[in-house]
Amino acid sequence: MSGPEIITMGCRLNLAESHALAEQLREADDLVIVNSCAVTNEAVRQTRQAIRQARKRRPDARIIVTGCAAQIEPQTFEAMAEADAVIGNIEKQSSALFAVDGPRVRVSDIMAVQETAPHLATAFSGNTRAFVEVQTGCDHRCTFCIIPYGRGNSRSVPAGQVIEHVKRLVDKGIAEVVLTGVDVTSYGHDLPGQPNLGRLVEQLIKLVPDLPRLRLSSIDGVEIEERLLDLITGEPRVMPHIHLSLQAGDNLILKRMKRRHSREQAIEIVARMKAKRADIAIGADIIAGFPTEDDAMFENSLALVEQCDIVHGHIFPYSPKAGTPAAKMPQVPVQTIKDRARRLREAVAARREAWLDSLIGSTQKIVVEAGGASGHSENFAYVELDRKVAEGSLVTAYIEGHENGRLNGKVAG
Repeated sequence: MSGPEIITMGCRLNLAESHALAEQLREADDLVIVNSCAVTNEAVRQTRQAIRQARKRRPDARIIVTGCAAQIEPQTFEAMAEADAVIGNIEKQSSALFAVDGPRVRVSDIMAVQETAPHLATAFSGNTRAFVEVQTGCDHRCTFCIIPYGRGNSRSVPAGQVIEHVKRLVDKGIAEVVLTGVDVTSYGHDLPGQPNLGRLVEQLIKLVPDLPRLRLSSIDGVEIEERLLDLITGEPRVMPHIHLSLQAGDNLILKRMKRRHSREQAIEIVARMKAKRADIAIGADIIAGFPTEDDAMFENSLALVEQCDIVHGHIFPYSPKAGTPAAKMPQVPVQTIKDRARRLREAVAARREAWLDSLIGSTQKIVVEAGGASGHSENFAYVELDRKVAEGSLVTAYIEGHENGRLNGKVAG
């Protein structure tokens, strides 16, 4: 084995930070790093399970737990005999701490951190796509979410560092860069001059002219300002695929979640984007069975799938997370939550099926991924190609049909 074994739970940010640690700890063959997630109680349970399995598999290795669960509830992992050390999210940024002995628990107060993010962690999908962390933390306090207490308040990477990093990625042959963060649309509020995400995207398009494709990760629709909207809908190198953090389609539930948008605003921003760029594909996060949600409230969320034309849906059955206000609200029965999540998934699947049907007979530009026989189109539809081509290349494919949620494409030329 060369370098540490890293077990990553949860989000793209964890993947990016795990990759950064792997690069910096190449000589540490005796380490197992469990990069934890705290978004749900189930995520914490899976983290504990991963630690126990790692100890059985590698009894002589040094096992270090880090990430959001380690930050929020270090005592949980300190109590595990299988864990040799517990390191917080700020300490995680110093790879040297993983390679030396020290206090068993090193977790500082992340809410006291004010400096901008000092690193540019990056995760990779083969040699094709790079997920670049340009922001971390969150200034908002949604009642269902524990993540601000794991990541701290919003902190951004200065634009100059982002631009230089993306230039290096392009020089290495990366065809698509995805800008990611905990609350990426809050980018820049903490930087001098308070730039925003639209300004960062504009600079990347202008100053990295050889970057073929730029994509945005999950964004908050209420923070899409005019410059960003114009780039999403009018710049060919910004991909026509937006994933919105909607969470619900009922205004009272949105208020109880402490979200900052209404259902009307969600529908309006999608309508504005589609009016300017008809081929844009909409993804969304929706929570099923949030506390106090009755049948009528749920129907409003269900209707949002059609009203916002959601074809890439992430549906989450609500589960209470200790330490969040929502966990103290009147809960919806577990079976009702499961049934509502199933109905939401079915609605998204039907919408997606119709969307895939509409793409038959079109030509799509595909960035080819590992294996050379598949990749994602600009609208993030997954396409199986009729023959292998070079990984990382951009090809045009004629769409002949689809099955199992994937398009079938014939490579032109």
